[in-house]
Amino acid sequence: MDLRIFTEPQQGADYDTLLAVAKATEDLGFDAFFRSDHYLRMGSGDGLPGPTDAWITLAGLARETKRIRLGTLMTAATFRLPGVLAIQVAQVDRMSGGRVELGLGAGWFEEEHKAYGIPFPKEKFARLEEQLEIITGLWGTETGRTFSYDGTFYQLTDSPALPKPARAKVPVLIGGHGAKRTPRLAARYADEFNIPFASLEDSERQFGRVRAAAEAAGRRADDLVYSNALVVCVGKDDTEVARRAAAIGREVEELKANGLAGSPGEVVDKIGRYGALGSSRIYLQVLDLDDLDHLELISSQVMSQLG
Repeated sequence: MDLRIFTEPQQGADYDTLLAVAKATEDLGFDAFFRSDHYLRMGSGDGLPGPTDAWITLAGLARETKRIRLGTLMTAATFRLPGVLAIQVAQVDRMSGGRVELGLGAGWFEEEHKAYGIPFPKEKFARLEEQLEIITGLWGTETGRTFSYDGTFYQLTDSPALPKPARAKVPVLIGGHGAKRTPRLAARYADEFNIPFASLEDSERQFGRVRAAAEAAGRRADDLVYSNALVVCVGKDDTEVARRAAAIGREVEELKANGLAGSPGEVVDKIGRYGALGSSRIYLQVLDLDDLDHLELISSQVMSQLG
């Protein structure tokens, strides 16, 4: 089971804070540092010092880390034109020596689009599908050849399809709860399918849909990695768990029901139940980015038990 650290910087974090978390992620043996791609805080609070851009952040971290994978859960297709995003991701992949992964989603948070003047189209899922076709098409075009595309939303003419990522293929993550279109899209484009904040029952159901869609598309179901994203709140004892829950404005019992919370043993047991469903990777949503001791505890008392 791979454990990855997943952050939500729009809630209030600057680059230096993210760098500290990324370095701790690397030093403590976690597999990857991922971040959301949002420009507006959700819920109460002021979100100070303000948002950071996902791909600018990852470019900086690419030069300041050496081992960990770097990526997004999920980049919003509404934020960037597909040709531009293909260039950005390929460049950051080269800057990191081939450690980048692209999580791409349709975009959903209308308020942040309004706040920063970003168009929020109705046909978001169809645009996402075209973006996936374009981005993977640009990367997959042989050097020296050109790429053209005539879609409903995007048109490219004789693109040189440069730059190329450091590797032949940047892993693509697709995720969500959708019952039909999401599994179909994952079957066609994804290297990994991620379901965020889902129960064991919902995870099992959605993994089954994706596996079936992959086989219907002519792929082996096991060609995809299956993963979960879950909030994490671990403590050595009940008092520490309660303190960490209070720091992020959540209740312990709610966190235990909907995430990975409690003692290291409790969390290891629940991760094992997700693993039994076919999940081989967990994105630990860490909401208090100043509590690096939390990461150390997870590394020493949870990850060490997972082998």
